[in-house]
Amino acid sequence: MSVVPLSTLDLGIASMLVVALAALSVRIQLGIARQLLVAGFRTAAQLFLIGLVLSSLFANAHLGWVLLMAGIMLAIAGYEVMRRQQRSFGGWWGYGLGTVSMFVSAFAITVFVLLVIIGNHPWYAPQYAIPLLGMILGNTMTGVALTLDRLTRNAWEQRNVIEARLILGDSWSIAIGGILRDSIRVGLTPTINAMAAAGVVSLPGMMTGQILGGTPPIEAVKYQILIMFMITGGTGFASMAAAWWGARRLFDERQRLRLDRLHGEAD
Repeated sequence: MSVVPLSTLDLGIASMLVVALAALSVRIQLGIARQLLVAGFRTAAQLFLIGLVLSSLFANAHLGWVLLMAGIMLAIAGYEVMRRQQRSFGGWWGYGLGTVSMFVSAFAITVFVLLVIIGNHPWYAPQYAIPLLGMILGNTMTGVALTLDRLTRNAWEQRNVIEARLILGDSWSIAIGGILRDSIRVGLTPTINAMAAAGVVSLPGMMTGQILGGTPPIEAVKYQILIMFMITGGTGFASMAAAWWGARRLFDERQRLRLDRLHGEAD
């Protein structure tokens, strides 16, 4: 079964859904019409651009180009993690916390799956490596952003409680332990919900795309299960690493709470 091609006119008709939503938002004064239209334009432009890049990359499969593409994806994901936090760490710490956590988790899991489970030759074949890394990075980015945002906001709001526990003799890890665990749970919640609803409430994107492309449903299901497990592992390990490093950064070597290391909106 071949894929039904979509014309520019088809996509233009589909874009009317976003235009209609923007018009309705103006009518009820939501104030998001411009954001919707800009986001819609960016979606189309960015996806067409990545389509051209991937077409060239697939035609010239080389480890160096794959690593360059992966590095760009990681750099952008790290910036998005920092940007999505109400209160973030200043300087390179603000960027590095999320980026390093995602690198350690997402890249390790992607390489493991490519080498051990899929076993394609070459192992870095871009038609496997880039989509798999993209899916795991996108979800891990959301988990890490939610984790760090909850960690820093709760630490700020509960600073008096933390300092009281430090005065009573608790170590930094105990004083902030409840907040740390809560932030990890928040980061993992979207992934857990997605796993719980997969196949019952929703058909995940990769599985849907493979089925539309003619892949037998059972084979598409196998790949989707693999992806869901990769996403869960990547998000969980990265969220835990980011939460621990972030929590440690909130205290100095004398175990004093240092909220001056956070940048964000004033109360």
